[in-house]
Amino acid sequence: MARTSDIEKAAEVLRAGGLVALPTETVYGLGANAEDPTAVSRIFQVKGRPPSHPLLVHIGDAGHLDDWVEDVPPAARLLAERFWPGPLTLVLRRGHRVPLEATGGLETVAVRVPDHPVALALLSAFGGGVTAPSANRFGSVSPTTADHVRAELGDAVDFVLDGGPCEVGVESSIVDATGETPSILRPGGVTREDLEATSGRPLALPATSHIRVPGQHPSHYAPRARVVVVEPEKVLAEAELAQESGHHVGVLLPPTLSDVPVKAHAMVAVPASMAAYARGLYGFLRELDQRGCDLIVASLPVEEGLGLAIANRLRRAAGPRSTV
Repeated sequence: MARTSDIEKAAEVLRAGGLVALPTETVYGLGANAEDPTAVSRIFQVKGRPPSHPLLVHIGDAGHLDDWVEDVPPAARLLAERFWPGPLTLVLRRGHRVPLEATGGLETVAVRVPDHPVALALLSAFGGGVTAPSANRFGSVSPTTADHVRAELGDAVDFVLDGGPCEVGVESSIVDATGETPSILRPGGVTREDLEATSGRPLALPATSHIRVPGQHPSHYAPRARVVVVEPEKVLAEAELAQESGHHVGVLLPPTLSDVPVKAHAMVAVPASMAAYARGLYGFLRELDQRGCDLIVASLPVEEGLGLAIANRLRRAAGPRSTV
C-alpha cells in the first residue's frame, strides 16, 4: 500500500505536468493535472487514444462539483449525494477549469469522486482535479493492479502509485445528467437497479448517444485473443469446435458448468457471485492471454445487477462480432 511519501511524490509529479498511475476502486487510472492541457495531451499520446475520445475528471469531494461543471440539475445532485465517493460518473456541462483537450472538444465533461483511500489522499494532497482514464493502451484490457500498469505502460508513466488490487474491478457507471431525466451511457460499478431506486424512475440505457463518453469505442477492454460471447448453454460446443479448428481456446466457464470437462487449451471457472466476477474479469482475460490462448469463449451472464456491466465489457471486448 502506498505510503504518505509516495502520495506526496505523486502530487509533485502531477504539479510538474507528469503522469501518475493511481488506484481507484474500479481500475487503475492514468492521471494528469486536469487543468494542464499539455499534460492532458500526453495521456492521449501514451495510451494511443484518439483525441476526440473524452477523458474522465476525478475530484476529491462532491462539494467540489460546482468548481468543475455548470448547471447541475437536482437529479444529478441526488445521485452524487447517494453514490459519491463511488463508481459513478456524471456527465454534466463543462466548467471553465476543464480544458477542451480533456473533453475531446465537447462542452460536457465526465466527473466522479473515487472511493479509494489512496486516490482520495492523492487528490487532497494535489489540491485539484485529475484526468484519469484507465492506465492501459487504448482499447486493451483495463489494469486492476499496479503490476498490470507496469507491464503494459512501463516507463511511459512517471510514477506508479500502488494501492493494491481494485475492489470493484470494472469501470464506473456513466450517467448523462445534463437534463432533468438521467440516462445510463455505460453500465458499471453502480447497478442500474440502484440508480433507478435513488432516482425514483426508470433510467434509459440507449444503444447510442450524441454524448461521447469513455468505453464507447466498438472494440474496447479487449485482450490480445479474440473474444466470442455466447449463451451459457453454447459454451462447451463453441469451445470444442474452435479447438478442433486449430485454435488455442480459452474458456470463461459459467458456474453451472464448473464440474464439466472442457476440450480447450485453458479454462477459468468464473465465480457465482457477480461482484467477485466483476472484480476478477480483467484478470481472467489477462490470464488466458498469458496462457497462450488466441480465442476466448465467454459465457454471457444474466444482465441484471453487476451482470449488466460484465456483459457490456465482454461484448465490447468481442467488438462488432459480439455474440454467436
